[in-house]
Amino acid sequence: MSARGRHRRRRRGRALRAVLTGAALGLTAAATMISASQATVGSDPGALKPLTSASDLGALQLREHLEPQQSLDRLASAMGRPVGVDAVLKSADHTLRDAADCTTDEKSALPVEPAATRAYCWDSGDAADPAWTPRSVTTSGDADEDGWWGSNRVILSGWSATSRGLARVGFVNAADPAHLTYTWALLAVPTDGGRDYRGLVSKISGMVWYQDKLLVTTSGGTRDALYVYDMNRIQRTTVTASAVGRLREGWSAAGYRYVLPAIGSYRLAGGKAAVRPAGLSLDRSTVPDSLVASGAKHLWRYPFSLDPARPGLLATDSAGRAVPEEAYTTKVDGSGGVLAVGSAWYVGGAAGTDGGRGSMWRQDTRGAKATECGADETHRCWSAQTDSLSYWQETGEVWSVSGRMLFALPLNSIDSSLG
Repeated sequence: MSARGRHRRRRRGRALRAVLTGAALGLTAAATMISASQATVGSDPGALKPLTSASDLGALQLREHLEPQQSLDRLASAMGRPVGVDAVLKSADHTLRDAADCTTDEKSALPVEPAATRAYCWDSGDAADPAWTPRSVTTSGDADEDGWWGSNRVILSGWSATSRGLARVGFVNAADPAHLTYTWALLAVPTDGGRDYRGLVSKISGMVWYQDKLLVTTSGGTRDALYVYDMNRIQRTTVTASAVGRLREGWSAAGYRYVLPAIGSYRLAGGKAAVRPAGLSLDRSTVPDSLVASGAKHLWRYPFSLDPARPGLLATDSAGRAVPEEAYTTKVDGSGGVLAVGSAWYVGGAAGTDGGRGSMWRQDTRGAKATECGADETHRCWSAQTDSLSYWQETGEVWSVSGRMLFALPLNSIDSSLG
């Protein structure tokens, strides 16, 4: 039985959607502190341009490298039996603050139009720590189309501390929308044949949890474009220390209780012309489901494997290459977060000079439209920096992070706000 089959639960989407989308939080006042008179209309990026040449598509290919099973088993044997997502959530020791308890500065990162219907900020200790920055988000709505992982509803948020060369994931228990709790797990990479591990030395701006795998982007300095983690291989640490890896006293992960060792990676195959993914999301409107990526004004997708022996991994050819099945160039300035639903691509534009607001565009091969706000119909209505977008199909919500805010809003509210 596939991972999706093992974790599938009875669909409960209709009743839950009514609860979630009907609970508006009254966030508009904080988000509209920047008036429309301060904004300017962004340039229309026009239609997407399809890429079809072998050289263009070759620059987007990735080569799969999986960690030897012996190495993974050696590490698990040394550290102890892996735990699952449920065990991590049950040990949640932090609480997200509801929007009403967030500061004005924190809430200023929210979109102006459309307004968030759910918003949270991290506990005061995490929110005040300048070393760490939240950059990415994915949910159990990506992991399984019914929105559940076992008996849990889950949000994952990826954070980076580039000065420390570390990356971590917040596991958020989202069973009760009025009370979200979370705890941390450090992302790691096995070394020495599974006898040790190191921290993931990278900024993670994109993240997708699909079936039992978590895929995260990496920044420059390495050929590895994506790292792959197995949600069934979460390890407990045995030592609370600032070090990462094996110590004389046991296993440490920079003070965190849990660590995820990577099971593999996807490396750039396009040489100097290679385009590195920055934003990631899942698209269930394709057959098979696909991984959507953005980077360097490119938008493209890879199909996921249908092989039951390869749950959550990308489809690869006989040479182990993941080949994009669709690719475009976009003129959206500084494109970051990306979603694709059918033929529509939702792309976040960089902030302009109008108080730090970005834009949200919906593009296809016929043209582009942006969400608008204010009397002058400015496009600068979105958050300043949303590198990550995640569509929870079961509830119809789009989740994102901006500044120190975790927020959600209905996808149809984005469509309704398009000029």
